[in-house]
Amino acid sequence: MDEEKELRQRYTAVNSATWDRWADGGNVWSIPISHEEYEKARLHDDWGMYLTPVKYAPREWFPELRGARVLGLASGGGQQMPIFAARGAICTIFDNSERQLASERMVAAREGYGIEIVRGDMTKPLPFADGSFDLIFHPVSNCYVEDVQHVWNECFRILKKGGVLLAGMDNGLIFLFDEVNGLTISNRLPFNPLKDRALFERMTADNDGIQFSHTAEEQLGGQLRAGLTLTHILEDTDRPGTNPIGEYMPLYYLTRAVK
Repeated sequence: MDEEKELRQRYTAVNSATWDRWADGGNVWSIPISHEEYEKARLHDDWGMYLTPVKYAPREWFPELRGARVLGLASGGGQQMPIFAARGAICTIFDNSERQLASERMVAAREGYGIEIVRGDMTKPLPFADGSFDLIFHPVSNCYVEDVQHVWNECFRILKKGGVLLAGMDNGLIFLFDEVNGLTISNRLPFNPLKDRALFERMTADNDGIQFSHTAEEQLGGQLRAGLTLTHILEDTDRPGTNPIGEYMPLYYLTRAVK
């Protein structure tokens, strides 16, 4: 078997196992919201949701949530979907980490709402019919996918006409650097561990997950190629103390697009 093909067949399983370990270790994106936060959203319309680390997705980007069919795409962890449920949405969560989905089950049971929970790999065709959703909420996660265009094409397919895609993504520049050398440029872009077995095995052993850099052409242009219309773009950075690069430049995009 061609080496790159073999690594391509392995990498999503590596990422699933990595996120399970991160969730067990208390990763910030794996800590479910509290009962008090759920009640604030349900009773007082007091809520915010992150597509990227620091800025809330603007409230005016969201459609009417009551009765809306919402997909959390690679959005497990019990953080966003409980808020959608609290606001009256009909929710589906899709994620490839069983531990992230376990948090969704726990919060749903605690608060007494229904949610469709689907484990799966977003590098494959999504297991939903055409035109299924009014809103797809997709926080930063396509850095774990080599072919971003496939993700955008599937989002377009499963959105209803007039449906909204809210997405967070990194701008790829973080992959120029590595944690060992700090702000020293260490890597060429595009960053693709499938083309370097030693890098792939090192990232797996270091519990980093297999991640890829993507360009604005892939991230923003890819949504346009899929047929979506971009209506809003914002930039964001990392939380203080998380990444020194974020002290100097934005690292993420938040986008709103409509079918």
